[in-house]
Amino acid sequence: GLPDCAPPPMGNLLDILRKDGKKPSAGVFLDFEHAQPTPEEAAVYAEVKSTIEQAADILTDLGEYNGAGDSIRDAISQPSNQEVQLQAWQTLCPLVAKLQKFFQYSQALDLALHKVLAVLCKDSAMASLQQKQALAKMLADILQFVLRFDNLKMANPAIQNDFSFYRRTLNRLKSTNPDQESVVSDEEANRMSLFYAYPTPMLKCISESTATFVSQNSAIPPENTSEVLGVMASVCCEMIDNPDYNSRFERPDTLPYCQRVMVGCIVLYDQIHPIGAFSKSNPAIDIRACIRALRNHNNDEVEGLLNALRYTTKHLGDDDTPKAVKQMLQ
Repeated sequence: GLPDCAPPPMGNLLDILRKDGKKPSAGVFLDFEHAQPTPEEAAVYAEVKSTIEQAADILTDLGEYNGAGDSIRDAISQPSNQEVQLQAWQTLCPLVAKLQKFFQYSQALDLALHKVLAVLCKDSAMASLQQKQALAKMLADILQFVLRFDNLKMANPAIQNDFSFYRRTLNRLKSTNPDQESVVSDEEANRMSLFYAYPTPMLKCISESTATFVSQNSAIPPENTSEVLGVMASVCCEMIDNPDYNSRFERPDTLPYCQRVMVGCIVLYDQIHPIGAFSKSNPAIDIRACIRALRNHNNDEVEGLLNALRYTTKHLGDDDTPKAVKQMLQ
């Protein structure tokens, strides 16, 4: 236990030994299913709650985003048919409004993340995750949302096609009618183009947001932020793979949720840590155990999570990454 702190709420700490006699690696149970804010978390929790709660609708909207492919093809094949051109424009405008909503949500998440990290990274990672479980759950929610959003976005080429055709059409309309109304301002459209041009836009946004948080908050030691992510990845790995923990899950989605959070932590950790998550000289995260925690509990999301480790991390290809780890991800 922790002698100097108030005892954490019941059910967080697992004091019993594992069946094989080894102590659990991190000794923390993150109660993702029931965590409630303590007085210390309450203010930030209340500020951030509505942002986090919008995530489900954003994912639904993105999952149902079908694009304007047919209208665009018609408009390209019949350039002088004004009716077809107008039809394409009318189809595109509400879609671009959706893309704007997703982009603006990335900015709201950026603010939310800073607020959550400011509270979680003040103290040591272990103490924070034990005593501030509701905010730990919010960080987890953000990370798993980022992975799900980017997965859907990468599988949907219509998004970039729609947006670039919208911009070309708008420029053409403006050349004949300078007062032509647009869905988004030119300045925002430029930023949206940059956002959607990136294969994993939410991850890029959150990585930059975390790096900015670290550089702007000189009072918080920079290693605190990566430590919170590293410990959280380790705790999730332990909860997925250890029957003492996973037998306590009440909902079938909790285990895949922990897998998404674990991978989100590793990917973000690898983006912000100077030598990354894979290096032999950095034992903070047991990457092999994490990969096993994915493969041993296979479901239809696991391949996408392995791809996130393969293609959205920064340091996997480094010379310092053990060959065994590279082979596991081949």
